Amino acid sequence: MTQVGEGHETAADADGPVMTFGAPAAGEVLAERYRLEEHVNNDSAGRQVWRGLDVILRRPVAVVLRYPGGDSAAEMLQAAVDASRVIHPSLVGVYDAIDEGARSYVVREWVDGESLRELVGSEGPIDTGRAITIAHAVADALAAVHATGMVHGNVHPGTILIGDDGRVVLADARADSADSVETDIRSVGGILYFALTGHWPHAEAGASHLPDAARDAAGNPAAPRQIRAGIPAYLDDLTMDLLDRRVAAPEADALAAELARLDASEEEYEDVGPLRFAQNTTTEPSRSTSKIFLGVAALVVIAAVGLVFGIRAITSSNDADPSTTTQAGVGTDNGATGEEQTPAPTPKKIALTADMVRIVDPPQGDREDTGQAKYTVDNDPETAWETQRFKQANFGTRKPGMGVLINLGSPRSLSEIEVEMSQPGVTMDIRAGTSDPGDTSEGDAKIMQTYKRLGDGDTVTDGTREVFSPFDPNQKYQYVLVFLTKLPPADEGGGFKVSVNKIEVYGY
Repeated sequence: MTQVGEGHETAADADGPVMTFGAPAAGEVLAERYRLEEHVNNDSAGRQVWRGLDVILRRPVAVVLRYPGGDSAAEMLQAAVDASRVIHPSLVGVYDAIDEGARSYVVREWVDGESLRELVGSEGPIDTGRAITIAHAVADALAAVHATGMVHGNVHPGTILIGDDGRVVLADARADSADSVETDIRSVGGILYFALTGHWPHAEAGASHLPDAARDAAGNPAAPRQIRAGIPAYLDDLTMDLLDRRVAAPEADALAAELARLDASEEEYEDVGPLRFAQNTTTEPSRSTSKIFLGVAALVVIAAVGLVFGIRAITSSNDADPSTTTQAGVGTDNGATGEEQTPAPTPKKIALTADMVRIVDPPQGDREDTGQAKYTVDNDPETAWETQRFKQANFGTRKPGMGVLINLGSPRSLSEIEVEMSQPGVTMDIRAGTSDPGDTSEGDAKIMQTYKRLGDGDTVTDGTREVFSPFDPNQKYQYVLVFLTKLPPADEGGGFKVSVNKIEVYGY
């Protein structure tokens, strides 16, 4: 499982590439205590994550290593020290934080299970009751963190671990100066949104490699009920109000108490009633001003006959693909449309096989990489397309780049492409065409002439995983090219090269 998953893209991730030369191997014992057993993955900041064993206490641990240590690792270590001071059943236990100069590492609890990101990625959006239970555990953990005066700063589907025993824990605190109690609370809204829809609202909950929410022309995210049928109105309202910065965020303990009430009533949604946050104002609320009901920090018990706050309606929200989603009536009072809405489809990973991909090596290429494209879609972390070593980052003056051509077999509506590489600093883009002119130098030359670059053009990756979403929802694509135009410096031996470990395509 992914013990430390992808978190928010933060300033901490922009400290520069994390060096991995001289990386430890399985069997090495750190600090004369922690034996490395298995390299699990790299997290969103490029740090190595290992399953290890505390040889003194004989318990499994997770070890997060960063290269180099010293000043560049100070924020990671301080966050770990702060997190170790808070003990809560929904917070991962932090055991140690060590800086050796050349490298630093944090040792923490190992949780058998999977991250929320992995769960939704494999099963799709989860049921309402389970989403509430997960959000409740996260809010409860944040209440404990905030009570100490600290901020978590990295609430994200990749940092929420769901144990095989059902326990939900929040890991990998990584707060910086831009984070606050409010950003933590907004992220709980993002957790609910992701659990219910499979999308993460970037602008509202923090930058991420996960697919962004579907948005209307004004940039507003579609409400969960517009994307998926069967979501209760009160939960839809809570999710969207937590994401709306015009609505004051509640304190974590008040949010946890409200989610606990919903969690306890998950089998009786129709009887749950209005949200029990009281506004801090003497003005009687109206439907047009109902968003202020989250403005107070304290949770109060509302009498049987009391204030009933109107249901928040999401206006002017259209799915990115109007041909598949009916938006008629959206924005009417209390969220009622008078007609049944067709839920927007959730993008799914398209299964790619070796015969669907090939290397594109334009003229002046020796085509020695032919056949390696299969390693980008074989789901084997030990294999990859490894480019040859070049003297120049841009492959040379007569070579525009190299890439992997994907033939989906038939035209498809696409959502995004995710590319995983051995190191950051790769310049790349996504292109599309109408045919494959052939696996030859002449065919590759024609691809360079006819394929169109999608989106805003070149992207310089700042991590080992990059997600591209340049696709027009009104078009379908069969031939897509992941194209590299500049390489990063090689880890060792000089020159420029990179390995492309995995390519995933998501669509409908």
